[in-house]
Amino acid sequence: MALLEVKDLQVYYGVIQALKGISFTVEEGEIVTLIGANGAGKTTTMQTIVGLIPSKGGSITYDGTDITKFPSHKIVNRGLTQVPEGRRIFQELTVYDNLMLGAYLERDLKKIKDRIEEVFEQFPILKERRTQVAGTLSGGEQQMLAMSRALMANPRLLMLDEPSMGLSPLLVSQVFEIIKDMNKKGITILLVEQNAEKALSIADRAYVLANGMITHSGTGAELAGSEEIKKAYLGG
Repeated sequence: MALLEVKDLQVYYGVIQALKGISFTVEEGEIVTLIGANGAGKTTTMQTIVGLIPSKGGSITYDGTDITKFPSHKIVNRGLTQVPEGRRIFQELTVYDNLMLGAYLERDLKKIKDRIEEVFEQFPILKERRTQVAGTLSGGEQQMLAMSRALMANPRLLMLDEPSMGLSPLLVSQVFEIIKDMNKKGITILLVEQNAEKALSIADRAYVLANGMITHSGTGAELAGSEEIKKAYLGG
């Protein structure tokens, strides 16, 4: 049984159909990526899965439970967390306060303290900057904070929406190494990313979204090697 199964998902913005019956799965322990051009429906897919956008048809099953109509906080409480596009950290709060907000559903103070220490171990720069106002961090540091805040919810499945957006090539490589490291530590990853080459290089499996429909699927290596995909998304 897949950890996440999206089946015939349909989403509308008014009379415009944004998702036209898409279906895909994410197995436990995988990195799965959704690639596609701007406006393809990638972010809409993510936001629908976490309950921010209602669907008009289809189903979303997580760990054997239909969560299609669940509110967002109940979805997070089940171990499914999203790092949204644009990071969306709390700019005026400190690094530490941002992290604490990531654990707002956790009542066990020891668990919260342990997670803070784990985050600081993985991201030493955030430990150095823990009292710094988050809005004064660099773009790369803000992305690390956004991912760390999501980790504070102790996710089983982490969804990342455009984590490389606006970062330098060096920082992009660093972010992708962090994603691989989180996966090795047992977190299943669903990745939406415009940098198709980087995304496919770390993905176990991948899906291509175009105009609200899935047009291709396969392993990351298969899609990276496809002449059609190279021409459309990899600059080939």
